[in-house]
Amino acid sequence: MLKSTILSATILAAALSAPAAMAEEKTEFKVAWSIYVGWMPWGYLETSGIMDKWAEKYGIDVEIVQINDYVESINQYTAGAFDGVSATNMDTLSIPSGGGVDTTALIVGDYSNGNDAVIVKGDGDLASLAGKPVNLVELSVSHYLLARALDSVGLSEADLGGVINTSDADMIAAFATDDVEAVVTWNPLVSSILETPGANMLFDSADIPGEIIDLMVVNTETLADNPAFGKALVGAWYELMDLMAAGDEEALSAMAEASGTDLAGYKAQLDSTKMFWTPADAVAFTESAELPATMVNVAEFLFDKGILGEGAPSADFVGVAYPDGSTTGDENNVKFRYDTSFMKMAAEGSL
Repeated sequence: MLKSTILSATILAAALSAPAAMAEEKTEFKVAWSIYVGWMPWGYLETSGIMDKWAEKYGIDVEIVQINDYVESINQYTAGAFDGVSATNMDTLSIPSGGGVDTTALIVGDYSNGNDAVIVKGDGDLASLAGKPVNLVELSVSHYLLARALDSVGLSEADLGGVINTSDADMIAAFATDDVEAVVTWNPLVSSILETPGANMLFDSADIPGEIIDLMVVNTETLADNPAFGKALVGAWYELMDLMAAGDEEALSAMAEASGTDLAGYKAQLDSTKMFWTPADAVAFTESAELPATMVNVAEFLFDKGILGEGAPSADFVGVAYPDGSTTGDENNVKFRYDTSFMKMAAEGSL
């Protein structure tokens, strides 16, 4: 999955000028998702009939649509083509929320716990990156991970020998060349690159636990006018989480195949992903004191890279609201909300 905020000026302008999904009472909904270990359940919910069962319970219809291009899926949600989309916390803040679309994190599904990594050839440590070029997908969570890694040893991007924008499709081949000294990327590329003799992992997302978060986000007004939509999504999600946590091989194998790997490969990716199998665990994480600090770090990174929103005057441009009523950023421009009320219903068995 290309977890990236790379946007052409044309795409961004279109997204910002398009109206948000019109909030109204309705019975038909569409959500988009793209391939990544923590989002494979959305495809299975559609094909297995679990989503249909929960939608019928609430008298609605929910269509789950796979979009191959991750950034495009978020752009389409931002433009109002979908009522919800799978996205990271970083990309939600920068694209829909930064673009003025009030968006709610309905399901906090997992965080990367080793799926993203900084890898160098030969011996060395993070300090040894000084003066070296680093290949990564610019303005992606890889870029964010690098910034956090450098900060941990008192370095910044200016201390490097440059950042070289490299697509995920070219990353493995690039690492095999003599010119590339270090890369930052995500699984399954990380696993493949680490099989190269001399490859040395210096830092991974397990070193910043809870910062690269995978979500299902929905239009805030649509959710407010249609709580049945939120209940159906959350109910279906946690039914499948129960199956996955119990090791249901039919479900896991289907998700593995859909993601282009086998059961062992998919389980390996799950091992480096902190899945919140129960709604209670997801609620505890979302209501923790650490989440606001994480979102401040993310906002500062996005502002530094000029991708927090068109004309953003500071890292506080977008307000982020939390379950306890507190906010970070501009409390008069809250466009990103963490809402645990539906996950709590699931935890209480009241869906």
